[in-house]
Amino acid sequence: MTTTLTVNGKAVTVNAEPDTPLLWVLRGEMQLVGTKFGCGKALCGACTVHLDGEPVRSCVTPLEAVGSREVTTIEGLKGREADALRNAWTEVDVVQCGYCQSGQLMSACALLKKTPNPTDDDISGAMSGNICRCGTYPRIRAAIHVAARKAVG
Repeated sequence: MTTTLTVNGKAVTVNAEPDTPLLWVLRGEMQLVGTKFGCGKALCGACTVHLDGEPVRSCVTPLEAVGSREVTTIEGLKGREADALRNAWTEVDVVQCGYCQSGQLMSACALLKKTPNPTDDDISGAMSGNICRCGTYPRIRAAIHVAARKAVG
């Protein structure tokens, strides 16, 4: 079945069944492989993308649920919050293995857009669905705080 989506600001036509997980459309049909497959059950957050700015788990989001909403992947993440987060991730040296990082950044960016100066509790709530197998949580939290200061300033 042919479906037209808006992904990273561009209209894209894909050939997939309505119940196909968005993750497989992004990775398989569109070759946007920055969004990762982790668990397939929306438990780890590696597959996080934005639908109209809200973080969702693309591994359990069927294509038919996207409709006319804008899909943003890590490849299309833009803006002062995204730039501040990428810089902070490097400054704080967050990444260890890196597998979860696109999902972490997607969730962190959605947080900063809604809450420009998050508390530790805000960060914990927003990031609770993102698992880091390497345990870089303290560095992730620190980088979000650094990015918040830079994005606001």
